[in-house]
Amino acid sequence: MSNLADKIKTDLMTAIDADKLVLPTLPEVALKVRDIAESDDSSVADLVKVISNDAAMSARLIRVCNSPLFRGSREIENLNMAVSRLGMAYTSNLAMGLAMEQMFQATSDMIDKRLRDSWQKSTEIAGICHVLAQHYTRLKPDQATLAGLVHGIGVLPILRYVEDNDIQISNVMLDNLIDELHPRIGVRILQKWDFPKELQDIPVEYTNFGRQIPKADYADVVMIANLQTLVGSEHPFTEMDWNKISAFARLGLDPNVDMAGEEDLSAEMEAAMSFLG
Repeated sequence: MSNLADKIKTDLMTAIDADKLVLPTLPEVALKVRDIAESDDSSVADLVKVISNDAAMSARLIRVCNSPLFRGSREIENLNMAVSRLGMAYTSNLAMGLAMEQMFQATSDMIDKRLRDSWQKSTEIAGICHVLAQHYTRLKPDQATLAGLVHGIGVLPILRYVEDNDIQISNVMLDNLIDELHPRIGVRILQKWDFPKELQDIPVEYTNFGRQIPKADYADVVMIANLQTLVGSEHPFTEMDWNKISAFARLGLDPNVDMAGEEDLSAEMEAAMSFLG
């Protein structure tokens, strides 16, 4: 690594260890939605009231409900119908995920593009997580979707640091820094946000290919979803022997079969990958 990369890495690691790294805060609408979903005496009407203040989110939830993944016998025309169809837990996880998109924006062009690309990749992975959880596990598809959306959340403080300090750095160098630092930072963010324990370690665990656990968990789902998005690319992960990755066996998947080639799954994955976009 160059001196510049070393300096950035040292600054960020020092800030993390001293608990001085400025971590992003969850958007207010996400916090309100979560409070309502976790409260025993709240109703669908309470959730609708909070979400309806955000016109863009309301429109997207209605669109999600009318997507091929959820489409029922009748068209969903309003937020009330959408929340009733999805249920409170599902709506809140989805709304939290959608609220995060506003965090993936910046003023400088280079950083803005990177943040948007990062969000786009996360939504693709989240969509595949939804399908995997639904078909191959007993995990909750909404929780799996949220897991996919937050697995790379640690890029935010890194890119903010580069932007705030107006650092000129090559893409390759920045990629390497992100790969090395985002997992630890991501775990810190999810802890700070008080995410469920089973999601907090995902930024670190989704690339821990040797992990051995009794049954599939959300990190397994994110791991396989991420690998699926890399099929056909030259990413180093495609050079590994996927037969040695036990997560595939826990989900009952053949690592040598490209899921996108399975016709019924392929259509569902396409739908899932676009339903957050």
